[in-house]
Amino acid sequence: MQTDVPARLDRLPWSRFHRLVVVALGITWILDGLEVTLAGSVAAALQTSPRLQLTPEQVGLTGSAYLAGAVLGALFFGHLTDRLGRKKLFNVTLGVYLVATAATAFSWDFASFMLFRFLTGAGIGGEYAAINSAIQELIPARLRGRLDLAINGSFWVGAAFGALLSVWLLDPNVLSPDMGWRVAFGSGAVLGLVILYLRRFLPESPRWLMIHGKPNEAEKVVAEIEARVAADVKVTLEPVPATLSLGEPHRTTLLSVSRTLLKAYPGRTVLGLVLMAAQAFVYNAIFFTYALILSRFYGVPADKVGLYILPFAIGNFLGPLLLGPLFDSWGRRPMIVTTYALSGILLALTGWMFHAGWLDATTQTAMWSVVFFFASAAASAAYLTVGECFPLEIRALTIALFYAFGTLLGGVGGPWLFGVLIAGGSSGEILGGYLLGAVLMIVAALVTLKLGVAAERKPLEEVAPPLSSP
Repeated sequence: MQTDVPARLDRLPWSRFHRLVVVALGITWILDGLEVTLAGSVAAALQTSPRLQLTPEQVGLTGSAYLAGAVLGALFFGHLTDRLGRKKLFNVTLGVYLVATAATAFSWDFASFMLFRFLTGAGIGGEYAAINSAIQELIPARLRGRLDLAINGSFWVGAAFGALLSVWLLDPNVLSPDMGWRVAFGSGAVLGLVILYLRRFLPESPRWLMIHGKPNEAEKVVAEIEARVAADVKVTLEPVPATLSLGEPHRTTLLSVSRTLLKAYPGRTVLGLVLMAAQAFVYNAIFFTYALILSRFYGVPADKVGLYILPFAIGNFLGPLLLGPLFDSWGRRPMIVTTYALSGILLALTGWMFHAGWLDATTQTAMWSVVFFFASAAASAAYLTVGECFPLEIRALTIALFYAFGTLLGGVGGPWLFGVLIAGGSSGEILGGYLLGAVLMIVAALVTLKLGVAAERKPLEEVAPPLSSP
C-alpha cells in the first residue's frame, strides 16, 4: 500500500489547528507541574491538617505513591494507546486524572490520600505516552523539535501557577489549615474539565490510522485537517509527490517490542535510558526537596516557599522555549550534548557554592534557575528523543517504557537520597548528592556525543521506518 499521509501532514503551514493541538494536548505538563508543586508546597499543611495530620514520612510516601502511579499508568495506558488509538486514550487518561485529583480534595485519612495520589499519578503517566505520541504525529517535521520542547517545558507554567496558588491558599487568613490544601487539589480538576472540552475538537492521529489498516479513515482525517488549515491561513495546498510504502499492519507483541529495542535499535535504547535516568534523578532529587533546603538551611517559612519556586519555574520554562528552535536548526545531537553538559557543570558549581556558604535563599534560587534553564531543555529533549527515534507502531509504549525505567532508575531514589542527606544536616553530604547528579548529566552528554540521532527536520518515518514497511 502506498500512502502520502505523512508527507501531507508535514507540509502543512502553521495554523489555528496546530495551536489547538499545542494547547489541548500540551496542557498535560501544566497539570503535572501544578500537581507536583502543590504536593510539595502543601507538605506542611498536610502535617498540620486537623483531619489528616500526616507525619513527614507519610508525606514522603505520598510523593512516592504519585511517582509509582505515574510509572504504572504510563506502562498500562501506553500499551493501550498504541493498540486503541491516541484520541481514545488521551481522553481516558485525562478523565482518570480529573476524577482522582478531585477525590484527593476529599481525602479523609492517610490511606485514602495516598490512594488518590497514586491514581492521579496514573492518569498523568498515561498522559505522557498518549500525548507525546499524538503531538509528534500531528506537528510538521520542521517544527517538531521546538514545539515538543516548549510543550514539555510548560510543566513549569503549571509549577509557577501552583507556587502562586499555594501562597494564597496556605495563608491562614484566607482559608483554614484543613481547607487550603483541599481547594489546591480541587483546582486541578477544574482545569482538567476545560481541557477535556477542548480535546473534543482534535482528530485521531492519521498516522496511527494509517499503520492500523485504516487508510480510508486516515485519508478522511487528513483531508479535514487540510481544509481547516487552508481556510485558516488562506492558501492553496499543493499536492505532495512523496509516498510511503506499507505492508500488512504489524501485530505488536512483547517479543517484537524487545526485538525492536534490543536488536534493531540498541544504540537508541541505551541513549534513551541514559538521557531519561540522568534528568529524572536531577529533577526529582532537587525539586522534591527544594522546600526542605530552603526551610532547613535558609529559614524560609513554609507559606513563603512558593515565592522562591516561582523564579525557578520561570527559568525552567524559558530554557526549552528559547533554546528549542536551535534543536531544529543547529541539530539534536549538538544541542543535547550542550544542554546536558552545561547543566551538569553548573550544578556542580552551585553545589560547591552552597557547601562554601556563599549563598542565601535568594542567590541559591538564582543559581538553581540558571542551572535548570539548561537542564529543563535537556530533560525535554530526552522525551523528544525517545518519542521520535522508534517506529510508529510502538511509539506510545516506547515513551512509556523509557519514562518508567528512567523514573525508576533515576527518579524514585533521588528524593529519598536527598531527603536523607538533608536530614543529616551536613552541607558536605548534600554537595556529594549534587556532584552525583552533575556526573550523571555529563555522562549523558558524552553518551549523546557517541549515540545521538540527527532527527531534526526529518519525517518520523525517515527517522524510524514503520515496522509494517515492506
